[in-house]
Amino acid sequence: MSKIGKKNILIPKESSLKIEGGNLTITGPKGTKKLSIDDKIFSSKLNENEFQLKPLEKKVDKKISIMWGTYRSLINNAVTGVTKGHEKILELNGVGFRANLKGEFLNLQIGFSHDVNFKIPKEIKISVEKQTIIKINGVDKELVSKVSADIKNLKPVEPYKAKGIKERGQFVLRKEGKKK
Repeated sequence: MSKIGKKNILIPKESSLKIEGGNLTITGPKGTKKLSIDDKIFSSKLNENEFQLKPLEKKVDKKISIMWGTYRSLINNAVTGVTKGHEKILELNGVGFRANLKGEFLNLQIGFSHDVNFKIPKEIKISVEKQTIIKINGVDKELVSKVSADIKNLKPVEPYKAKGIKERGQFVLRKEGKKK
């Protein structure tokens, strides 16, 4: 039995969930998200403000238990995304490192001889505060995390002076420089 899969998903008042066979449509104040679950393996039950996912078979093997927890987490992330939204905050550390928005591009000056332009996907909203803090917002947790990871990969944090792009709260293992 999956510990995570057994838990019910609470649906806030401002959000709604619609089930059509194996397809779920979750609507909220921030937007709409569509998911599909395997209805040959799982059955779904919707009460007033709770959603429950259960396997059809009485005996739950390891694979079904893993998928049960995964589907439950995906649905819960979608409900959270359409009600509150997901957010990642990136920080730029380094002399002369700055970011600004130019239309649908994020313009980054990160120590190269040229500016780096990052194309912002349509579903994602990016805002720049103080030229060194980038806020990434969106409904889809996977897409927000992917955009965050793509931006961080443009200039990974180096271990000596911790220059680069990092997530807020990310621990950087620092190395000692060479001694004389």
